[in-house]
Amino acid sequence: MNATVSLAQRLQERFGAQVQSCIERFGETTIEVASSDLPALARALRDEDVFGFEELIDVCGVDYLGYGQSEWENSGQATGTGYSRGVEGSSGPGRFDWDGRPREVDMPRRFAAVLHLLSLRHNRRLRVRVFCPHQGLPAVPSVTAIWPAANWFEREAFDLFGIVFEGHPDLRRILTDYGFVGHAFRKDFPLIGNVEVRYDPEQRRVIYQPVSIEPRVLVPRVVREDARYAQGAAETADHWRRN
Repeated sequence: MNATVSLAQRLQERFGAQVQSCIERFGETTIEVASSDLPALARALRDEDVFGFEELIDVCGVDYLGYGQSEWENSGQATGTGYSRGVEGSSGPGRFDWDGRPREVDMPRRFAAVLHLLSLRHNRRLRVRVFCPHQGLPAVPSVTAIWPAANWFEREAFDLFGIVFEGHPDLRRILTDYGFVGHAFRKDFPLIGNVEVRYDPEQRRVIYQPVSIEPRVLVPRVVREDARYAQGAAETADHWRRN
C-alpha cells in the first residue's frame, strides 16, 4: 500500500457511498456501513490485497441509549479515577436518579455491532461499525462465513445485547444461564438484575425468586479539602526541601 495514501482515503475511493462515515482519530480509523452492505464489504476487506484484513480481533455490541448522559453530577469535585461508597437511588447532586435512568424507547440507531480488524500484511487496524436498522429486533448479518473467529464473539453480543446475527450457524447464549431473562448489557437492564437464585432445602432444588437487594450505584470519590491534607502536603514539601 502506498504510504502516502491513508487507509481512510483508500476505503473511500474503493467503496464510495457504501462508507457512510469515515473517522481518523488517535491514529485509528473507524468506518460506518449499512448492514445490507456489510457482507460484500467485509469480504473485500479480507480478500483484496490493498486491504488484507485477514484477521478479526473482536466483534462487540454497543447500546447507545443514554449516550452522552452522565449518571451523576459531580460539580467538578470528583477525581478522575476511583469510586467511593454505594448510594441509594435518589435524585440530587452526587446521587443516581433511579427513576430517571435510561429506559427502553423507540430510539433510532440505538444498537450497533462493531468489528475490529487487523491486517498483518500491512500492519494496520480498522474498526467497522454497523447500526441495526430496527431496534425492536436488532439484527445485522453474521460474518462467521468470512472470519470464523466471529462465532463466539457474535454469540456474546447476542447474549448480552440481544443483537441477532443473521446467518450465524449456532446463535444461542454463551455467558448467562439458560433461564436468564433479558440482556444484561442493555442500558435499560436494571443493575440489580430481575431475579435471584437460591437453594431451597424444603424443595431440595435451586429456585428463582424476585431480586431482594435495593438498587444502588457508586458515586465518584470526592476530594475533601481540610486541614489534614494541607498539613500532610506541607510536611512532604518541607521534607524534600531539607533532603
